[in-house]
Amino acid sequence: MNFLSCLFICFNFLSITLISTALDTITIDQQLKDGDTIISADGVCELGFFRPGNSTNRDVGIWYKKISAGTVVWVANRNSPINDTSGVLMLNPDGILVLINSTNAIIWSSNSSKILKNPIARLLDSGNFIVRDENNNDPENFAWQSFDYPGDTLLPGMKLGRNFVTGLDWYISSWKSIDDPDVGEYVDRFDIEGYPQLFVWKGSSISFSSGPWNGLAFSGSPNLQPNTYFSFGFVLNQEEVYYKYDLKNGSLPTRVVLTPGGLINHYTWIDRTESWFLYLTAQFDNCDRFTLCGPYASCVINNSPPCECLRGFKPKFPQQWDAADWSSGCVRRSPLVCQQDGFRTFTGIKVPDTRKSWYNESIGLEECKTLCLADCNCTAYSNLDVRNGGSGCLLWFGDLIDMRELSANQQELFVRVAASELDQDKKRKRKQSRLIAIISAVVATCVLGLLAWRAFHRRRKRTGREVGTDDMELPLFDLVTVATATKNFSSANVIGEGGFGPVYKGKLPNGPEIAVKRLSEYSGQGLQELKNEVILISKLQHRNLVKLLGCCLEGEERMLIYEFMPNNSLDYFIFDSRRKGSLVWRNRYKIATGISRGLLYLHQDSRLRIIHRDLKSSNILLDTDLNPRISDFGLAKIFVGDQMEGKTKRVIGTYGYMAPEYAVDGKFSVKSDVFSLGVLLLEIVSGRKNRKFHHLNHHHNLLGHAWLLWNEGKALELMDECLKESYVESQVIRCIQVSLLCVQKFPENRPNMASIVFWLSNEDVELPQPKQPGFYIERYSTESNKSTDERCITENTMSLTILEAR
Repeated sequence: MNFLSCLFICFNFLSITLISTALDTITIDQQLKDGDTIISADGVCELGFFRPGNSTNRDVGIWYKKISAGTVVWVANRNSPINDTSGVLMLNPDGILVLINSTNAIIWSSNSSKILKNPIARLLDSGNFIVRDENNNDPENFAWQSFDYPGDTLLPGMKLGRNFVTGLDWYISSWKSIDDPDVGEYVDRFDIEGYPQLFVWKGSSISFSSGPWNGLAFSGSPNLQPNTYFSFGFVLNQEEVYYKYDLKNGSLPTRVVLTPGGLINHYTWIDRTESWFLYLTAQFDNCDRFTLCGPYASCVINNSPPCECLRGFKPKFPQQWDAADWSSGCVRRSPLVCQQDGFRTFTGIKVPDTRKSWYNESIGLEECKTLCLADCNCTAYSNLDVRNGGSGCLLWFGDLIDMRELSANQQELFVRVAASELDQDKKRKRKQSRLIAIISAVVATCVLGLLAWRAFHRRRKRTGREVGTDDMELPLFDLVTVATATKNFSSANVIGEGGFGPVYKGKLPNGPEIAVKRLSEYSGQGLQELKNEVILISKLQHRNLVKLLGCCLEGEERMLIYEFMPNNSLDYFIFDSRRKGSLVWRNRYKIATGISRGLLYLHQDSRLRIIHRDLKSSNILLDTDLNPRISDFGLAKIFVGDQMEGKTKRVIGTYGYMAPEYAVDGKFSVKSDVFSLGVLLLEIVSGRKNRKFHHLNHHHNLLGHAWLLWNEGKALELMDECLKESYVESQVIRCIQVSLLCVQKFPENRPNMASIVFWLSNEDVELPQPKQPGFYIERYSTESNKSTDERCITENTMSLTILEAR
């Protein structure tokens, strides 16, 4: 062996030794070739060449090493992929990272204005790839870092914003697709015109606005709340503006991703399930579409149509407005007169776009009002910070756009209106005061009569107090009225039977039709369930919840009086061979979306956080237009404060719809309702009952059957045969995929209702892939074979006797 060979072997041994002793580092005498990687000190992150999705290209990227192999969080050459394995990453003596291909052409490089004596590139456990001087151990003293050039992912410690001194613009941009990390259609970045706010841009158009920071969160993202996973904050000073979040627990990795479809998704890694949990989505319904309703209008997602003018305003072009074109928005009913104007207060809304605004952190609300009133171009004002009673001043100039109803938002908005509008408010209040005075006088003259009435009905009132109706504006019906309305509780008027007892159809004298739920003496439910339903539903108002008109608590009678639903319940249609054909796909999809909106209201948007616990097809009533109404709140539970989960020893509900953690361990949460919704959605698509489903080739229930078909790429075979003439394939597939996401075994894998509503309302949004359902294996009983109500019978078939299994 000659001297040169020995020298070559020694050099290679030295290089291997250097790499083995510094696995997280690249130095100027090393090359990182395709197939080689470096790993951060504690083994959290790895850097090297990878193949994106199903692409054949090669890119340099950073991904998690210990968890979820393949979850890429940063790509160096995302716009310049290499089409073979010849790529080499190296660090030149000037401290510049260079990526070359087989022809030694530079296809990507870092940049730095700092001169380094002994440059090294090091991968940190945070996922940050930095270039610094080897002799300088200050982690903040670097010449270049990947955190300054994010891809589609915002990691803990990264900044999303702008440095006014260096000109660095920290933003994230979506991938073109899951197979292509090239810059996609969407960019999420701060806009610093006026008071800074985050915009998601689709090309040159804004698709979503976070709204301004109000001290607690962004005005348009109230679901970003203090949590156990990460802390977050907003910084604005003369040098920089940025949003950043940091982990509270290093063992729970969290990432924010701008998806190819333009969604801002927050994911948290769950060790137990070894998967990413979608913690929240910034956009969760159509009202998050930027300026959907035009100037001086607010989007109310539970309304139809969703856009409504602010009080004191009217549609600018009524014909366009009535035709569902709300882009021109609204105009004032009364013209302004500058210093003679006043302000009307609006609460529970996302405050308007702040690009045409002015702000001052040091002045209070009163001075803010004075400044706005003095400037005839000022259209609204608000506190800048809502904490500790409010502070700072935010003024708007020009039209107010991009507003929506958000009951959780604590920021009050004071909108400039004509003095005549405020005079009308005063007149309205005076009329109300006079009316109250008249009513008081009438009441005073009837005191003796009322006292006598109270004595006569003392027992009924005492029962009412037991149920808890004293503090509610809930009418009490007397027994004679209800008996007359139902023809003395005639069996011919019975329209249903549940765990509570029979339900009767009735007609009030000169009033509406009603449904009367009468507690049976043989019922397993009783006073507690009735009290629960009265307390809950009397405080809820939503178009997809059944309306409680009152109750009757006379003698031993316990009855609830509801608005009558002329189209019965959902199971009346989808499980009946003769009726199911009349419920076409368009109506079924509308019902699925409506049920989801109702659940979103219960879980998030109502004054109470309510877990229904008995969501099933028979508890979904249909009005004249086949709009769904969630009913039967006897088993529902209220969560208070930050409570997210409950537990009970008394597991009650309906098997087939129960989530595994509830049926087995008695644990319930919003995610147990989500599981029930998933079962319900599968039943809507298939027209088959989960528990009574049977198949010749396996013993799975409906969930298991759907899971098998999904994995085989045959999801459409699940669809009800009656829908073949009316279905929309993309919607059917989406509904099945959402269903399977809802019925996943572990609660943390299931989406929240905000995501579900958004997914069902936006067909161009990419959905995650579902994991195995819970309770997906269940042997069917011979009894289930007796049910014939799942066949689809057209009008041309012969007459059959159909047994309704309900």
